[in-house]
Amino acid sequence: MAVSYSHCLQSLRVTPRSRLFVSNVDCWRDNRIMKSYSPVSASSKKPHQDLSLEAKVETLLDSVKWDDKGLAVAIAQNVDTGAVLMQGFVNRDALATTISSQKATFYSRSRSKLWTKGETSLNFINIHDIFLDCDRDSIIYLGKPDGPTCHTGSETCYYSSVFDLLKNPQGEESNNLALTTLYSLESTISQRKAEVASPQNGKPSWTKRLLLDDKLLCSKIREEADELCRTHEENEDKSRTASEMADVLYHTMVLLSLKDVKMEEVLQVLRHRFSQSGIEEKKSRATQG
Repeated sequence: MAVSYSHCLQSLRVTPRSRLFVSNVDCWRDNRIMKSYSPVSASSKKPHQDLSLEAKVETLLDSVKWDDKGLAVAIAQNVDTGAVLMQGFVNRDALATTISSQKATFYSRSRSKLWTKGETSLNFINIHDIFLDCDRDSIIYLGKPDGPTCHTGSETCYYSSVFDLLKNPQGEESNNLALTTLYSLESTISQRKAEVASPQNGKPSWTKRLLLDDKLLCSKIREEADELCRTHEENEDKSRTASEMADVLYHTMVLLSLKDVKMEEVLQVLRHRFSQSGIEEKKSRATQG
């Protein structure tokens, strides 16, 4: 049975920058609007429109440089954190199914069949966009995972640091996730928070002091925010602005840790606002309050 490309799709186009656009405003999970779509068959009421869409998908699939086994590498990446979740292989049907279902789908070489991530665990990776590299021989599934991606229960499949293994070849894997700078900072702050309850030896770190003193923390956030604004008002150079923004970011992340709010949650809120006017968003906040 041929894959239907019309589920949650309105248009599909490929640009010279090798980005695959799959769009339907009513279908994006970001907007929390999900409408019911019926599978499209050859007897659809809009055959010409559907054939046009199917032709676009086929053209896109033809442009991928599949290897001699008809496969390409596909990497799943978290749309909010940027974390690389997993890597698998896809063939034409797997990529077509991912476009159609908006669930990350791969091809199992050992079982010679398609499989959708989460079909057993229910930890789906919900696709927001798909990218092809410049050579068109590898693919990125940019999406939001419903839960841990790795079968071990880890957030991602990448948790074994080569440098840690070189330092301690006989030791156990550290489960040190491949974190970007922002999330490494969040992890460090989280560790300091966990240590606060333990007996203190010597002078506490600045982070611990902030975690233990709400008044100090809030005063520092206000102070650093004011200094950031002054770099603009007083026309200071870019390096000064970057430095002050780093201070604002660090101190606010300490507050987020105290409130048990993850940066991922903040970035998700920002992503949901992309398609919404800032004026309208502020109005909605007022009505909710």
